[in-house]
Amino acid sequence: MRSLLNKLYLASGYLSGFCIVLITLIITAQIVGRILGFIVPSAEDFSGYALAAATFFGLAYTFREGGHIRVTLVIQHWREGTRYIQELSVLILALLLVCFMSFYSVHMVWESYIFEEVSSGYVSVPVWMPQVPVALGILMLNIAILDDVISMLRRKAPSYKAHENELNLEEI
Repeated sequence: MRSLLNKLYLASGYLSGFCIVLITLIITAQIVGRILGFIVPSAEDFSGYALAAATFFGLAYTFREGGHIRVTLVIQHWREGTRYIQELSVLILALLLVCFMSFYSVHMVWESYIFEEVSSGYVSVPVWMPQVPVALGILMLNIAILDDVISMLRRKAPSYKAHENELNLEEI
């Protein structure tokens, strides 16, 4: 199971990177098109869709790799028991918030599909299509946080803790 979850988080990171490359290609095509006198229809729209996808696909991978901002200035001096309670409380709160976001992201995709919403750009795109990566990214973050909550309940360190001391200013 651990191997499958790690592959899921890595795939999420790769999808995020792919979307960033896609943004680069779209913008490059738009620049070349302007120089050569043609337009790339809805380049801004598709770049925006890819940006949203890159952002949300990157959440789970970044969380697991300890890339999200954590303020440890105070808690690094706490006793282990106090810090455990604080870490678990924050993870449970994060899980609740992300569950809320996941539910409404999936609901948003479903409503856009049911009501057949389309974008208003030069190229009409069913709105649910660019919303799917957002919902998938949030669901992957949900799984990553749940994974760390379960780890902490088993008295194991959360995934992000392994990277906590990599940028510790006391070592400098």
